Amino acid sequence: MSENPLIDTVVGINAVSLANVDASLEGVLLVRLAALVAVDAPPASYLATLRAAEGTLLELEDARNVLIAIAPIVGIPRVLSAARNLADALGFAIAIDDLLDEEA
Repeated sequence: MSENPLIDTVVGINAVSLANVDASLEGVLLVRLAALVAVDAPPASYLATLRAAEGTLLELEDARNVLIAIAPIVGIPRVLSAARNLADALGFAIAIDDLLDEEA
């Protein structure tokens, strides 16, 4: 175990979930995106999902389509909150990538 048992637990939960679902990674990530919207998740949760989507065939348009599809179910305020949190997460991701590029 590493020095961060919380991160280890989150990674472990995700690994078990992925190992036990019979769906593509892209499909799972889109479902998770919808779930994040439903629970009004913070930007950090979206960031984790965005990072997991790196290297897949998913694009931002796919996230937008999820928001459009679930809007009648979760409501406009929840979708707008999700759009903001997703944008914040993208900003964090870009900032992190820029910092890593500067250090390299």
